[in-house]
Amino acid sequence: MSETPFQLGTFRAAGSPPFAGLVLDDKVIAVTALEPVCASLGLTLREPESVLGLLEHWPDSLEALRAAVEAIRAGRAGDLPFLPVSTLQVLPPVYLPRQVFCSGANYKRHVVELVVAQSGPHVAHLTPEERYEWAWRMMDERAAHGKPFVFLKAPSAIIGPYETLFLPPESSQVDWELELGVVIGRPARRVPRERALEYVAGYVIVNDITARDLVYRPDIPEMGMDWLASKCAPGFLPLGPYLTPAPFVPDPQNLTLTPTLNGEVMQHESTSDMIFDVAQLIEYISRYVQLLPGDLICTGSPAGNGAHYNRYLRPGDVLEGTITGLGTQRITCVQEPAAGWDPSQAQRFPVPQRKE
Repeated sequence: MSETPFQLGTFRAAGSPPFAGLVLDDKVIAVTALEPVCASLGLTLREPESVLGLLEHWPDSLEALRAAVEAIRAGRAGDLPFLPVSTLQVLPPVYLPRQVFCSGANYKRHVVELVVAQSGPHVAHLTPEERYEWAWRMMDERAAHGKPFVFLKAPSAIIGPYETLFLPPESSQVDWELELGVVIGRPARRVPRERALEYVAGYVIVNDITARDLVYRPDIPEMGMDWLASKCAPGFLPLGPYLTPAPFVPDPQNLTLTPTLNGEVMQHESTSDMIFDVAQLIEYISRYVQLLPGDLICTGSPAGNGAHYNRYLRPGDVLEGTITGLGTQRITCVQEPAAGWDPSQAQRFPVPQRKE
C-alpha cells in the first residue's frame, strides 16, 4: 500500500491562539493532538505547537508524523479531534522564516519578457527586437556558464494565503510573480548540488509581489535594482496555504504554476523552465550563508507576469495561484490608505508561540 500524503499548516480557530496542524483529506488536526499517537509508536514530537518548531527537528518530526498518519489510516489511532479546514483561519504555514531568499531572473522566458517590457539602463538604447535577441543570448550564456542571482526579501512582507494585499500608493505597477517556495529542514552550509535536496523539508506556494516602477532608482540608475522599495512592502509575499513535505513532491522540476487574475489564466508554465534548479540554488546560497530550518527560498517566476500584459494589480482584483499538488492561494487587492494607516494592519495574525 502506498504512503498517505499529508500537508502541514498554521491555523487558528475563533478566539484561540494559532497552532500547527496536519492536513489530511481537507481536515485538520492539531499536531499536539498527535503526541500520544507518536508516543505509542515509540516516537517523540518536539516543539509541535508551531510548524517552525517542527522544522527545527525536521528529520525526527517527519518520521513521527508519517508514522502517525499511517496509524490513523490503519485505524490504530483511536478517535482524534479533526476539524474541517473551512472552520479555521489559514495562516502562513511557516511564520516567520528567519531568512527569505529570492532567485531573480531564473526562468528563461520570464527574463526575456522583462527585458523587452522594461527599459533598464543596460538596454534603454536598444529597440524591442534588439532587446529580445540580447536577452536570449544572455539566457543561453547564463545557463551554460552563469551563477544564480539571489537577493534577500523582508520576512515582514509575508501574509497568509487568503489575505488582503494592500497596494501601496508609491506604485502604480504592482505585479504578481507566482513561484515555487522551498523550505529548508536542516542547517545547511556548503552543500553540494548532488546532496542539496536532502536539506529540503518541503515546498510551498509563494507570490513574490513586485512594484515594477520602483525597481530602478531614477536618481541613481548606476546603483542597479532597489529591491527594498520594490519588493518588501507589507503583504508582498503571500505564503501558503500549506507546506507539502518533500517526499510527496517527487520532482520539484516538474510542477505547473497557474496564476489567475479575476478568473483569467495569466500563466501556465512549468518549473522545468528554471535556469538554475532547486538543488543548484541551495548549493549556491549555502556557499555564502548559513541556511537555517524554516528558511524560505523563492525560486523565481516564469513568463506571463503583469509586465508582459501591461496589466498591473488594481483595487478589487482577485489573484489566485495554484501549483501542482501544493494547493491554491487567493489574494484580494485593495488600495492602501494614503494617510493615517498603520502598516501593521496588513498583518492580522499573532505569531505562534513555542513552549519553553
